[in-house]
Amino acid sequence: MFEEAVYHRPKNNWSYAYDRETVHVRIRTKRDDVERVALIHGDKYEWHDKGHAVTEMRVFARDGLFDYWQAAVRPKYRRLKYGFRLISAGESCWLNEQGFHAAEPASPNLYFEFPFLNPADVFEPPSWVKDAVFYQIFPERFANGDPSNDPEGTLPWGGEPTPANFFGGDLQGVIDHLDHLERLGVNAIYFNPLFEAETNHKYDTRDYLKVDPQFGTNEKLKELVAACHARGIRVLLDAVFNHSGRTFAPFLDVLEKGAASAYADWFHVKSFPLEVRDGVPTYDAFAFEPHMPKLNTENPDVQAYLLEVARYWIEEIGVDGWRLDVANEVDHLFWRKFRDVVKAAKPDAYILGEIWHDSLPWLGGDQFDAVMNYPLTEAILDYAVRGTRDSRRFADLAGSLLAAYPQQATEVSFNLLGSHDTPRLLTLSQGDKRKVRLASVIQFTMPGAPCIYYGDEIGMDGGQDPGCRKCMEWDETKQDRELFGFFAGLTRLRRSHRALRDGSFEWLSAEEGRTAAAYLREADGERFVIALNAGKRKVSLELALPDGGKPAEARTIFGDGAAVQLRGRKLHVTMPPLGYAIVRLG
Repeated sequence: MFEEAVYHRPKNNWSYAYDRETVHVRIRTKRDDVERVALIHGDKYEWHDKGHAVTEMRVFARDGLFDYWQAAVRPKYRRLKYGFRLISAGESCWLNEQGFHAAEPASPNLYFEFPFLNPADVFEPPSWVKDAVFYQIFPERFANGDPSNDPEGTLPWGGEPTPANFFGGDLQGVIDHLDHLERLGVNAIYFNPLFEAETNHKYDTRDYLKVDPQFGTNEKLKELVAACHARGIRVLLDAVFNHSGRTFAPFLDVLEKGAASAYADWFHVKSFPLEVRDGVPTYDAFAFEPHMPKLNTENPDVQAYLLEVARYWIEEIGVDGWRLDVANEVDHLFWRKFRDVVKAAKPDAYILGEIWHDSLPWLGGDQFDAVMNYPLTEAILDYAVRGTRDSRRFADLAGSLLAAYPQQATEVSFNLLGSHDTPRLLTLSQGDKRKVRLASVIQFTMPGAPCIYYGDEIGMDGGQDPGCRKCMEWDETKQDRELFGFFAGLTRLRRSHRALRDGSFEWLSAEEGRTAAAYLREADGERFVIALNAGKRKVSLELALPDGGKPAEARTIFGDGAAVQLRGRKLHVTMPPLGYAIVRLG
């Protein structure tokens, strides 16, 4: 047994409260090295009188190096004392806080502990997010519903986007096209910033308590939120709390008065006067952008101002949560206070952080509910679009992500394939819509909530910013209506079956050097096999189905020219190049 690979520690993503009655315990071992892991557990105050229980653990995820095992336990008294027995090739060892032992430790005192399942410590993301399909809207480019609020110099709709030009998109335009979103089947909108700012992207806020006049008014946003709620659509706003804009009144005051300004400590000033020297501002900023000065969120007045912003838009306007821009550059203490304010205003509000890398320090239940799942984005694109990752390496990376966070965080992760910060999916696919469909099928059937970037559903293309921020195409003769039907069907399918949203997840096939892969989703007695072919040739898979009763039939309910046949406990799937099949077992 390769003991050096074995890892466990209490709390974080290794032992945590999944809900108010259940504790998840995990342990890592070298891949394919350990045959069985048993969790030895009981109550520390009853151990000597009533003994302990043994629960077999299961491999719930794996990557290129490790297997990750998990067991769910419901402690009788909300306390848990536990250790592990690992078995491999006839060899057994026990693991407790002091390390490995050849025999079961005589005393449980040095076993690991989950001290107490306090309800206040349970990480409970909003359950509605597991059922959500998001739609991201870049407000300036979605629809111009009210030309009277167009900024000076607004160009005719549909022109070539630049970092500085305007086309007049606004809130009325969104209201006018809610039927489109309802037909698509989405039930949540994520808006890029709506607050007053100079630029077309609005990440340089001037007034955090005012909708930009070119988009409308606070009352117009309230009308939009109400219209969305009437259709069962939630609304998520973008919070730019890492930095303000250059025209933010406190920053203008510091520009004018320097160190004498009452707002001097609202920003991270390295030296006065505020200026740019050799391309670097004398104050901290987003990147090195002088028009985006970084806010000092340790300052009590800054905290009070931003927390009032967080409360206002939820309580007064009715929005359903926040997406937090550049979230990993803001101090953790502020985010903890932010969560308290937001959850007090609306307990089921969704708090989503923009972090592109490992995010465990923010996902302990005291800060964010989830993060934008860019690591999964890259894994899907590498496999289904770029062709740079075979099925084994795709499954390995996806497995490492499943093990990275508590399960409830994974269930509400924000899964995207493109955004205002990336080239569009169709452009990355070099115009091959088979790749668009294949990548989207994976996105919609993986754990987490999928998001469609506006226009992807009708075949819009575009490179890196500003190319990915084109005006939405509303002329149906120029839309890809077949692609729209694909996305609408995929959305309906996901929303109709819980197994495809938060069911159990298990890989059935993912081999080195192969382009084909398959996994199983299961919940409420329903089982679905998702089979994938990222290659340029037709492939066939023979899939051994796990225990769960021999299925009477297998039927493709969403597929692209795939053929399936059930032979005993094996499912045979044949797929065309860049094809897929969602197969329902019954």
